[in-house]
Amino acid sequence: MKRKKVLWQLLIVLVMLGLFLMFLFYVDNKYQTPPPYGRTGMITLNERDLERDNPIFLIDGWHLTDGSETDRFTYIGEFSNLQRGNLWISPHGWAQYQLTLRYDGRDQIVSVDFPQLSFQYAVSLDGILLSQGLGSGRITFPLTSGDHVLTVETSSEVGYYSGMYFPPALSTVETLAQVSSVQSFSYAFAFLFPLSLAVVTLFLWRMEENLSRWFGLLCVCYALYMFHYFVFLFSMPVARYWFLVQNLALYGLCFCVVRLTALVSGNRYFRVWFWVKAVLLSQQAVLLVLCMLIPILPWAVWAHGRLTDIYYISTFCGTAFFTVRGIMAKSLEIRHTLTGCTIFGVGLLANLLFSNRFEPIRFFWQFEWCGLFLVLQFAVMMVSRSRRILQENDRLTNHLEEQVKKRTEEVTQLLEERKAFFSDMAHDLKAPVFATRSFIEAIRKSGVGVDMELQGYLDQAEAKQWEMTRRLQGLSAINALDKIEEERTRVSLQELLLEIYDIHHGESEVQSVYLIVEPPKEDIFLIAQREKLYILFENLIYNALKATPPGGSITVSAMEEGGRIYVTVEDTGCGIPKEELPLIFQRFYVGANNRETGTGLGLYIVQSIVTELGGTIRAWSTVGKGTKLLMDFPQDI
Repeated sequence: MKRKKVLWQLLIVLVMLGLFLMFLFYVDNKYQTPPPYGRTGMITLNERDLERDNPIFLIDGWHLTDGSETDRFTYIGEFSNLQRGNLWISPHGWAQYQLTLRYDGRDQIVSVDFPQLSFQYAVSLDGILLSQGLGSGRITFPLTSGDHVLTVETSSEVGYYSGMYFPPALSTVETLAQVSSVQSFSYAFAFLFPLSLAVVTLFLWRMEENLSRWFGLLCVCYALYMFHYFVFLFSMPVARYWFLVQNLALYGLCFCVVRLTALVSGNRYFRVWFWVKAVLLSQQAVLLVLCMLIPILPWAVWAHGRLTDIYYISTFCGTAFFTVRGIMAKSLEIRHTLTGCTIFGVGLLANLLFSNRFEPIRFFWQFEWCGLFLVLQFAVMMVSRSRRILQENDRLTNHLEEQVKKRTEEVTQLLEERKAFFSDMAHDLKAPVFATRSFIEAIRKSGVGVDMELQGYLDQAEAKQWEMTRRLQGLSAINALDKIEEERTRVSLQELLLEIYDIHHGESEVQSVYLIVEPPKEDIFLIAQREKLYILFENLIYNALKATPPGGSITVSAMEEGGRIYVTVEDTGCGIPKEELPLIFQRFYVGANNRETGTGLGLYIVQSIVTELGGTIRAWSTVGKGTKLLMDFPQDI
């Protein structure tokens, strides 16, 4: 049912586009304008002809003279170059067109526009040169009753157009200005709008990969193709060779259409795309070679035209193939690619059917209209795709938030259960552990039946009992840390270090160790739980006191540098062996010099607190000289 709905929508698009192009053919077509028509070198005008909304297009009745034609009447657009069907003569050279304007009415100031003359031109009226140059031209003159001979001379050396291929327009200055303004605005829009879309897609390149890149390139190619209007309007120096740029832009546009439909159809047809790409690129290469050979090989212009038609057909076949495959693959963008493929096919068909039969008055050629609709259609597809991706991302984000919230609640509950378990375990084990110690001491004191073998067993039991006691003390310390639930506050390091000195300098004096505190000169702050900071410094200072002999010193300092806070605790104690230094922050690790009194949790707790505050801790030590611990924290701004 969904495919049938898409096909019905496609049929509607096809009918609407066909009706639109037919409407353009009868409403905006120079070849469908009403009389006067020229005959045998003359066109008869009157005052009412100049009062119409549309200009008079000087299509018929021109007398042509060139290298091979000396007395021929032609209409403008009959032939695209000076070969006029003879493939063995040059399509380039000199040509002269003459038309007599027979006017009956009051004197008026009129203008004649000559679009895209190929390429050097000179326009004269009654033998007086009024304009010459490269590209497009315009003359303005007083039209008086009687006959006036209009002469256009052209000279061309490159390109597949030569002579006067686009009909000139005659009307009052105001009418031609109005027509020119509408056309200039239309082409400016058709140039700038796709270019803006291409710039917007630059921001999607990283997240949208190939699709956005090819859409951006499609927009650039179309904009470059539509720029031809301004190249000839302002007679730019590149006008002579612009046909090469225009060809490249058109080939790029066709290639991008096929590539976009291939991408949307899925990755299963990569091998087919490889061969389609090879065919299209080889045809493009041959077309460019033929373009450059036209001045040398006269028949190259005919071959270029036929191969261009074949290239269009190949492009449409490739687009249609990938579109059909997209339907089978149930691609989400298939509706857009189907519409784009239809628009592209209708554009190519219009280009073939209306050749030399259609030229716009105010807007675009029919193929250019289809190109604009194609860009708009792919723009709609990109917006639709981006919207779908954003909706999917929102859905995934919301789902992820729900999952994170759920997991957070589970982890929180698990941590609470762990705290309760360890607290209960520590409490329940205290009695049997201390009872075991009492039994061992009682056996030793009684001395009854205690021989050397039993003494050894008692020593082993006592060692294990001491290990259990040490582990229980560690569990108690961890439980005490977990029970701290105060909120984090802004803690002044100046105040904190002075408090640390007041708390611990008495103990250090008893052991004849100098405790030196160096607060920062300018106060700095940490966002932390104050009680945990007391525990942190308590563990560090107790460890340093154990390792420092009488007469030694312990220095605690803090400073700020580069947006970071550095806190240092340094002692002049016995130091830590090099092989033990990487292990000192492990849980329950006790060094060789501390086996009798250490629990193996002091530095582990210190590291846990530092990590919780977003910081890091490092240690340096030299045996016999002392140990330095450096903590690095982010600064509170």
